[in-house]
Amino acid sequence: MKIAIFFGTETGNAEMLAEDIATGLEAEHETSLADLADSSPEDLKVAELNVIVCSSYGEGELPASAKPFAAQLADSQPDLSDVRFAIFGLGDSEYAETYGFGSMKLAELLVARGARALDERPVHDAASADLPEDVALPWVTAIIDGLAT
Repeated sequence: MKIAIFFGTETGNAEMLAEDIATGLEAEHETSLADLADSSPEDLKVAELNVIVCSSYGEGELPASAKPFAAQLADSQPDLSDVRFAIFGLGDSEYAETYGFGSMKLAELLVARGARALDERPVHDAASADLPEDVALPWVTAIIDGLAT
């Protein structure tokens, strides 16, 4: 399966997780990896599945590298009705009022343009003992397995 992995990051954590996901999938799938800062909504139309890893920053804002992409979604209003995506958030539950809002905002923008979310949006809690890659890779693998059936 052709899988595009995108990340929106402020400090590099989402990028590292996206790299881990790409490495975990590349033996069985054709994967690509890109920063949302260097991507356009049209780039989502290339792969069969788009996996997005997005952190939150500040008071639940999008991270810096996701902001230009989100602005393109809002301004150009592309038709993404043929796009499937799964989005994984990074956050810190100690900021309960804005926990995971970055990935939530991006998911809402994608859905508003017609893209179809393939699963609920998990958010890895930085305050947990779990490593994000230990949560994200099984989540992505389950989505891929579901598409194959």
